[in-house]
Amino acid sequence: MIHLNSALLPPFMSSMLVGSVFVISLGVQNVTASANTTTTTVVTGGTTIQSGSATSIATNNTSTPNATSTEKLNVVTSVSPISNIVKNVAGEKITLTGLVPEGINSHTFELVPSDVVKVNDADLVIIDGLELEVNVEDVVDQAQNTNPDLQILKLGDNTITPNQYVFDFSFPEGTGDPNPHLWLNVPYAMKFANLTRDKLIEMDPANADYYTENTDRYVTKLRQLDEGIMKAVQTVPEENRKLLTYHDSWAYFAPRYGMVVIGAIQPSDFGQPTPREVASLIDQIKAENVPAIFGSEVFPTEVVDQIAKEANVQIVGTLSDDDLPGDPGDSQNSYVGMMLENMENMLVPLGGNVSALSNVDPADTYSSG
Repeated sequence: MIHLNSALLPPFMSSMLVGSVFVISLGVQNVTASANTTTTTVVTGGTTIQSGSATSIATNNTSTPNATSTEKLNVVTSVSPISNIVKNVAGEKITLTGLVPEGINSHTFELVPSDVVKVNDADLVIIDGLELEVNVEDVVDQAQNTNPDLQILKLGDNTITPNQYVFDFSFPEGTGDPNPHLWLNVPYAMKFANLTRDKLIEMDPANADYYTENTDRYVTKLRQLDEGIMKAVQTVPEENRKLLTYHDSWAYFAPRYGMVVIGAIQPSDFGQPTPREVASLIDQIKAENVPAIFGSEVFPTEVVDQIAKEANVQIVGTLSDDDLPGDPGDSQNSYVGMMLENMENMLVPLGGNVSALSNVDPADTYSSG
């Protein structure tokens, strides 16, 4: 869940606390907001704002829904996989800004004031939904008071129905919030692309052919990825097709590809597991006789090392659900690249191979035309 960091609100902004959302009056010339990543500069309405919370640079433009071919829609997204899916559909016809930096836990990420500005200046906000980015939704609700043309697309909410929600260790049903990690199921990522295409065509019909062609090309690659993962999983001995991960993000992946999530280390409050929970997981690993358990670069923890040592299994600490590999501009710095790297890091330690994926190119597919 993404939070708004109230401690970073500059004193010269006129603000009003509404739940967890700040409504900000921008009557200043130069605003500096501290953040937790490298600094970028965003120019908006004559105001220069220094911020490190965005993954790209967005400039304010006057485009509105139904923009002409020379006016780019200003689109804000949340996590990197969604940003990349949107990029492959929209290509160079939009101005795209991702809010959550690479390597940051999207569930605890805090919005800073400059992020609120980006949302307020957007034409369209695209998020996963399913309560992953609840405070982004709150900011959109407030921004629509002054920017009534602002629209929001919740991909997850439009991809599955409540009877398809998955509740598990890290996302228990008692909280009411389902596991939100739909994009690790590749057909759901295809649906994300199609939903994005439809919304962009609705708002920018002049570029309908461009969005459609990009989406067709991209979905073809995603279909190839999906089929490759299916074949690769089959190379894993059946008794090893079990996942115990730190973060409980594979709930929609596993049933699609014939695997089973047997547990997760991180509890629902995103803290550390109790000694009793750790002991239970160790017993479960021994009983299941799995050869490896999986951590995450985003969630470094000594607990994973302890569990692996006491259960006498290999630990793989490189699975990622929203951190793209490589650097911006690299061919593997994409949603497809992330999935390919995940399959190598997951399936090989479980006794399989990824030769079925060797012909899948991780590079983006959108046209530069």
